[in-house]
Amino acid sequence: MNDRFDYPSARALCGLLLILLALGAPLRAAELNVYSARKEALIKPLLDKYSAASGVTVNLVTGKGDALLTRLQTEGRNSPADVLITTDAGRLYRAHEAGVLQKIASPALDAAIPAHLRSEQGDWYGLSVRARAIVYARDRVQPGDLSSYEDLADPKWKRRICIRSSSNIYNQSLVASMLAAHGGEKTDAWLRGLVANFARPPVGGDRDQVLAAAAGQCDVVIVNTYYLAAMLNDKSAQREAAEKLKVFWPNQNGQGAHVNISGIGLTTAARHRDNAVRLIEYLASTEAQTWYAEVNHEYPIRSNIPVSKTLAAMGKFKADTLNLHQLGQHNAEAVKLMDRAGWK
Repeated sequence: MNDRFDYPSARALCGLLLILLALGAPLRAAELNVYSARKEALIKPLLDKYSAASGVTVNLVTGKGDALLTRLQTEGRNSPADVLITTDAGRLYRAHEAGVLQKIASPALDAAIPAHLRSEQGDWYGLSVRARAIVYARDRVQPGDLSSYEDLADPKWKRRICIRSSSNIYNQSLVASMLAAHGGEKTDAWLRGLVANFARPPVGGDRDQVLAAAAGQCDVVIVNTYYLAAMLNDKSAQREAAEKLKVFWPNQNGQGAHVNISGIGLTTAARHRDNAVRLIEYLASTEAQTWYAEVNHEYPIRSNIPVSKTLAAMGKFKADTLNLHQLGQHNAEAVKLMDRAGWK
């Protein structure tokens, strides 16, 4: 009697365990781990929107771009990260070269994101566009005096230019774009002329360059426009400083103004691959792209999404369509030339 009683009980227990396991599997899979080099305020609201709509829990780890890449390399196949979000195509290229990203197969992403704003190997995609423009003091520079990045090496700009250090990836990518356009010899000569025109040794971030120009320490700065846009929407003294300056779009008769991206890649170690691809597709959606434009003052990756009023006031411009993969390919040479030219 006990045998007959124990057997069906064991069978029922096994059945119950199988049901629980079946129910638990999707619950465990309904999560996603994100490593992000973006400030939390600039990405978490979008991740929260995705979680609310999809039911997927997004676990966010933020840090410096280079530190997160090192972490991914150290963790290897054991990394919990499913996706990497970072700024600048140069960093995405480094992640590609380090082998921590895998190819994403998504017709939706290929259709939404222009080919030059994504990896040639398909392992990273741009999420937003940032332009690195020339910004000048309204009271000391006439727009007719400006023309191109190359022209900033002219002696007429002696002690009139402020820019951040050569260790900054945005400047490295700008120089890499010059290498792609002109080669090493011409870029080397341009860098020497540019550095000779610095008004002061490079110090601080892009906002600091704007503040320096507003204070009369220099007349021209090279900055990402979203920094200027954020200052123009600030309620502090930064707004007053930013209002003293104006954007000039360089190289409009040539290759166009230098642009870069914030972007995303699927990690090699991704355990939640399907959820990760869905998140990346969401970040290219109309909702997410509109948020980028209105809140972050970055240019949408998709041309059919309106820019913020602040960016619209800066005017339309022709952007360089260089495949951003090349910014990473030329990074090492760019750094070497910057050092040789004395760009600290």
